[in-house]
Amino acid sequence: MAQAMRRQSSVSLFATDGKPHPLQDTLMAVTLALGAVAFVSAMFYNLHLLSSWAGLVGIITGAYGQFISATTRERFVLIMGLGASAVGFYLGMAHGGLFGGIIS
Repeated sequence: MAQAMRRQSSVSLFATDGKPHPLQDTLMAVTLALGAVAFVSAMFYNLHLLSSWAGLVGIITGAYGQFISATTRERFVLIMGLGASAVGFYLGMAHGGLFGGIIS
């Protein structure tokens, strides 16, 4: 039971296991930023190209981030970014899609 009581020497915002995760942290930031862009731009009808593409790329980066994530904090932030990306993507698709009428 001694293993359960070990103390963490440093408190990190992104890694709870004490190891650095630069790729996962980058994917978290990119997914969250793309999700925010997709979600906000989806509220405007004429920004459907931006919202659909940002949402699609956010979904892809978030899915890969979930696949290689190592800590609960990474998964939590990735799910928030994935949700915002998905909402932005779906609303962008409903407003005009990825190509905006170029390919009909």
